[in-house]
Amino acid sequence: MSSFVIHNNSSVVSVDEATTKDGVTYYTINVAVGPVNWNVSHRYSDFLELHEYLVTNHGVAKELLPPKKVIRNKTPKFIEHRREALNVYLKNIFNYLRLSMPYEFAHFLHFHLYDIYFLLQDLAKTLFLEGDKLLEAEKSHKFTPLQLHAISERLKMACPSTEKVDQMYDFSHILDYCSHLHSLSIEGSYEKYGTSNIVPNNLQFTLVPFKGLLDLNIMGVPMACIESVGTLRNTLVSLYIQIANVVSLNEFLLVDILHKDPSSINDTLKWNKLIIVNFASNSIKQVDWAIKLVPKLQQLNFSSNRLTELCDISCLHELRVLNLSMNKFSACENWHAKIGNVVKIDLSQNQVVSLQGFSRLYSLESLDLSCNLITDVEEVQHICKLPCLEYLRLTANPVASTIDYRVKVIEQFNARMGELCLDNEKASEKELDTARVLQALRTVKEGKMPSFLENNNTSFSFRNS
Repeated sequence: MSSFVIHNNSSVVSVDEATTKDGVTYYTINVAVGPVNWNVSHRYSDFLELHEYLVTNHGVAKELLPPKKVIRNKTPKFIEHRREALNVYLKNIFNYLRLSMPYEFAHFLHFHLYDIYFLLQDLAKTLFLEGDKLLEAEKSHKFTPLQLHAISERLKMACPSTEKVDQMYDFSHILDYCSHLHSLSIEGSYEKYGTSNIVPNNLQFTLVPFKGLLDLNIMGVPMACIESVGTLRNTLVSLYIQIANVVSLNEFLLVDILHKDPSSINDTLKWNKLIIVNFASNSIKQVDWAIKLVPKLQQLNFSSNRLTELCDISCLHELRVLNLSMNKFSACENWHAKIGNVVKIDLSQNQVVSLQGFSRLYSLESLDLSCNLITDVEEVQHICKLPCLEYLRLTANPVASTIDYRVKVIEQFNARMGELCLDNEKASEKELDTARVLQALRTVKEGKMPSFLENNNTSFSFRNS
């Protein structure tokens, strides 16, 4: 972003082009502040309105602006002549007002969009007028990387010499608002911002001003942009970092720590209130040691990454929900020793071929294995004895296209077959009856008595289906 306070003497403006569209002529102003530049287009009437204000309030000479012309004011020769005159006018005005830079003139040149100081003036004014109402409504806000960068840079500055006396523009309104926010969203971009050469994802910022933040949602922002997390380790409850090309958890969890290694872990670095972590749509290939930094975690989402195997996360004693959809898992061996008492697992859209690895997850209530490579219905034998399993999804697996697929799966759950919700649907009475017949045939074949016949109070009518 530009910093007019720093590059005041090297800043320049010029009217370099005139274009006519639908009978209306626009004059393009190029603004350069240090390494940052942008352009803004205005009609002659905009120049006139600004000039009248500057004449009245800032002592600008009335005759400086090139005069109006009613007749033949659309000819190319006249438009070029006016452009040259406006160029001289704007340069003179800019040099005259360079030190004071009135709010209205800064807006005319779009400093409030691209310059640190003037952007913050606009933001302070907005929060002075509407901040209390916004906080009462939901205590959440979406900041742009430009705004956060401006706030961060302003924290490093002494009070600028052109600081507004009006209380409405005071920087403290921004800091006060940030300190009361509970939810923050940040969305980045690699596209140039507006008409400038500013790339939002090249800007660094700090999260220090956010003293009471509970929820943080970062989308499309590289972790290299974040300089510090401030006190978030003591407050944050839920963290969403998506589409940020993250390859390791410690990119954020230890973003402000220079040496990121296991020996650096201590209690001050742990996120003790963080219970929800969502790193969906990134480039994570393995869950690293940094997972120990979130000991109270209850929900973990690694959907749409590049994971092929799961490391030991049994240290997360409170973890209950695990989303690993859209990764590259094929074998899930001995997961009972890796994930503890998880109750819900989403492994949809992977390459899983066997259910054997889930056979001892006794606390599991929901298992989503849709869109995998399971071909044999007998694989269900590995999970049918799990005492809490009630929700199972196998849709879009090869096994789901076999004859009587639902009945063959339901039948393996024996006495609990009526409790199972398979592919978002509980078994119908017809399916249950058919499953009982299959179960009876299976047990008789094994030389045993069907379990449902052991209860004398229960009788069933066997029907062909």
